[in-house]
Amino acid sequence: MAADNDTLTAAARWGDAFTAPITPDTVAFQTQDAAYTHHRKACDGSNDVTFHDLGVSEEERPIYGVTAGDGPLHVSCIAGNHADEPVGPETLRYLVDQLLSTTPDTFWRTGIRWTIVPHTNPDGEARNQLWIEEWPSTESYLRHRVRELPGRDMEFGFPDMRQENEIVSDFLRVQGPFDAHLSAHGMGVAAGALLLIHPHWGYRTEALQTRYQTVVAEAGLGMHDHNRQGEKGFFWLGPGFATTPSGSGMRAYFHAQNDDEMASRFLDSSMEFVASLGGTPLSVVTELPLFVLDSAAPVGGPPPRYTDFKEALPRIQQELKKHDTSDTIDTFDLRPLPLHTAMQIQGHVIGGIVATCRAA
Repeated sequence: MAADNDTLTAAARWGDAFTAPITPDTVAFQTQDAAYTHHRKACDGSNDVTFHDLGVSEEERPIYGVTAGDGPLHVSCIAGNHADEPVGPETLRYLVDQLLSTTPDTFWRTGIRWTIVPHTNPDGEARNQLWIEEWPSTESYLRHRVRELPGRDMEFGFPDMRQENEIVSDFLRVQGPFDAHLSAHGMGVAAGALLLIHPHWGYRTEALQTRYQTVVAEAGLGMHDHNRQGEKGFFWLGPGFATTPSGSGMRAYFHAQNDDEMASRFLDSSMEFVASLGGTPLSVVTELPLFVLDSAAPVGGPPPRYTDFKEALPRIQQELKKHDTSDTIDTFDLRPLPLHTAMQIQGHVIGGIVATCRAA
């Protein structure tokens, strides 16, 4: 579908409404306990922003959800499925704060019904606190980063791989079905930004893709382009855009490799689970780097310096075990993407999702 001016304007308006207040001194990484306490108290004073105490993680950390608004457009947002990706949860915590600060008669509340789980994986957040507290230290990130492997990967654990998956699934099942679903993710090191879009919506999201390219460029980033030729369910839509992955795609890939044991570690993704609740929701996965590695690449990629970095990573980690820094890492000139910038881009995606669904 061709992007018309009204659709692009709507995407810009809702994106700007979300991101305008974000400045470097107003946001910082929080812990789940702090966010839980803050939102539970803040929602008590609201008539239609409701706090839901969903249960606890395997290590008994609280998991909560928030619902808001009563509009016809129903949007679900979750973050934190991958333990080492803290920007998405911080963005959704900020979204809840923004909803609490708006009046009930605004479009945010009259046009949309929100279902939000700011952090699905508080145990993973706790395991990554060493480097999160020392952000933006590249060395600390590479030394202390913890990421769960298949079989524990929450994004491919729906509905019930882990206790946390079951808690989130139960909440989404009660609140659904949905018109749109955001699973906010990130990348550790990348050449730029990437956006994953449900394959059924790829041809209807030109306005969203245009807006994403624009705000990414305004932030001084390029697009992380890598055409994976359908591997593991990733199909290329254009430079920096691909389809959302699926558990079925992952299982098919590993079955084809005669690795049935690995295939068995993948259940469905959150996108597949939300789709199972009814309709054909616009599912989007945001992928923004924590550290940017400038690396121009031909269309379809992968970026050559990014490939060099991945090959050098084991050597870098060995050097960091022995020393405070790494001579190898210095050759790559990694630069952190500021938290407020990443949150602004995520916010524009939320605005673009809303505009796209309204125009559909």
